[in-house]
Amino acid sequence: MSPPPPHPPPRRARRRAAEHPTDGTVTLGMVAQRAGVSPSTVSRILNGTATVSEDKRAAVAEAIALLRFVPNPVARGLAGGRTMSVGVVTQAIDSPFYGGALRGIEDQLLRAAYSALFVSGHWNARHEARCIDTLRARRVDGVIVLTGRLSDATLAGYARSMPVVVTGRRQSAPGLMALDFDNFGGARLAVEHLLGLGHRRIAFISGDMRHPDSKERLRGYRSALEAAGVPLHAALILAGAYTEESGRIAVEQLLDRGERFSAVFAANDQMAYGARLALHRRGLQVPGDVSLVGFDDLASSVYSIPPLTTVHHPIYELGQLAATALLQLLAGERPAPTMPQPRLIARESTAPPR
Repeated sequence: MSPPPPHPPPRRARRRAAEHPTDGTVTLGMVAQRAGVSPSTVSRILNGTATVSEDKRAAVAEAIALLRFVPNPVARGLAGGRTMSVGVVTQAIDSPFYGGALRGIEDQLLRAAYSALFVSGHWNARHEARCIDTLRARRVDGVIVLTGRLSDATLAGYARSMPVVVTGRRQSAPGLMALDFDNFGGARLAVEHLLGLGHRRIAFISGDMRHPDSKERLRGYRSALEAAGVPLHAALILAGAYTEESGRIAVEQLLDRGERFSAVFAANDQMAYGARLALHRRGLQVPGDVSLVGFDDLASSVYSIPPLTTVHHPIYELGQLAATALLQLLAGERPAPTMPQPRLIARESTAPPR
């Protein structure tokens, strides 16, 4: 007759065994005990959703370092019914602008042991929808959409089944958080800087007018001129596409038509680079003949010749805020992020007109 099966250990004993395994594995419970906090506090700190004192945060960090604790995303995902992954819909993986946002998202998610899956929508609503459907099929826990062309109603629909964070627009819906930058105020800063130097005929190269930020930057340009009592010349407003090539073409059109202008405000740095090339090819110096201002403060703008005056757009911080907001939505909290205000970065590409 075979012996009866052994009784399972009591629940308390099982918990002690899990918190102090004999195989050398360091657990979250061991970190909590070492730091003098609860395991849930350690978990929330790792998720980036904890509101705790710096002393507790430092104690947890010290315990993690001493014990060499490595969070197990698979185990955490199984425990919480999650995949510990977040989908990110950008518009162009190779964009120097969106690259900063992607890095901010990735850095913030890694702190919470989440992984990011990046896909490109290429400024096409159908592509963006297909991207989100692909991410949902991979069972991501939530989605971050960087700007894009999807309608507010479509995004609100996705937010009914998973948390969604979207940038570059103002929208409110259950399960959805929108982050927007003060593009109007940033454009006003750029034009006010040129007006303060004495410029009166200021050309403007807009972005794609299907983008909300393009409309706001044009509105800021108009508002600054109106506030200064400077006449608006429609011939000095040209359509661009947020690319270097469109900036070059816009300035060549101005010069070919013989328009008089002493300064150019481009709605992003990439178009300012193209404008600078067009001026150089026509023998015009920056800022000796024409002052030049961009928008975004890309990393390469400080190394252009001359270094570009621009409006600082905190794109890395935007990525961090988007990731933090999504983590808070996943934790059942209502995010209340505060976007940094635009700042003018004055460099050598602007000077008083001759």
